[in-house]
Amino acid sequence: MSNLALNDALNMFADDLKKKGKSVNTIVAYKGDINQLAVFLSKKNVTDVSAITSKEIEDFKKDLTENGYTAKSVSRKLNSIKNFFAYLRNEEKISTDPSIEVKHPKYENDIPKVLKPIEYRSLRDAARNDIRATAIIELMLQAGLRIKEIENLKLEDVKENSIIVESYESHPQREVPLNNSAKMALKKYLDEVRNGGKSKNVFITKTGRVLLARNIRSLLNRYFNKADIRGIKVNDLRNTFIVFQLKAGVPLDIVSQVVGHKRISTTEKYLELIDTKEESRGIKLKEL
Repeated sequence: MSNLALNDALNMFADDLKKKGKSVNTIVAYKGDINQLAVFLSKKNVTDVSAITSKEIEDFKKDLTENGYTAKSVSRKLNSIKNFFAYLRNEEKISTDPSIEVKHPKYENDIPKVLKPIEYRSLRDAARNDIRATAIIELMLQAGLRIKEIENLKLEDVKENSIIVESYESHPQREVPLNNSAKMALKKYLDEVRNGGKSKNVFITKTGRVLLARNIRSLLNRYFNKADIRGIKVNDLRNTFIVFQLKAGVPLDIVSQVVGHKRISTTEKYLELIDTKEESRGIKLKEL
């Protein structure tokens, strides 16, 4: 194998991620984690990928822990590193993958948080005069959409009783049913607020530009504060949708499909938040 500097290898990896359609945020996160490894290894005069062994990666893992990183953060960084070396091995830039033998630290998954009825009602009340924010809240709360999916939503994806969530990153396309509350909130926004503009996206700014995920998060956080809701994040609206559907007896596989989980085990963790299981096995989604 020819010599390949770690920084050059990282640039190649980032270009490959871009070609595969990974988001800017994903690429930045990968680069940040691997740059952190590169800085650590440079202090040991290790700058070539072929010179990196499992011991160096184990030392890096130990250094992170000693510097206060949680087991979950260490695991995420290690995941970036493993993907990086897997790419180099597949491209035959290295003969062996030094990260294979390095194990992830054990940690307990955080139990998802959900809003209580009094909380999401207060949120609706706080945003009642903002038709755009109300539509976004209902799509997260009543259809389980992710923030990025709301940013990506196109006018042509809005159907009479459902919306099409286009494939992005590693998430496949799916169709999401809309209940009456979500339909009415979205229709009101489209009919009364959204101006024409050239953008094909549903949610836009006053100047007609795409409303980005970070702007959506800031917008909703403002109404969380106005409603005096503490300890809750924007994504917990989606969590609330999942838990309420499971409580209503909607089958696990249906909920998993609607919210776009890659593995049904991801949906199963929400069962921890359910005290009693309904007898119903119907597939009509519950309206909150």
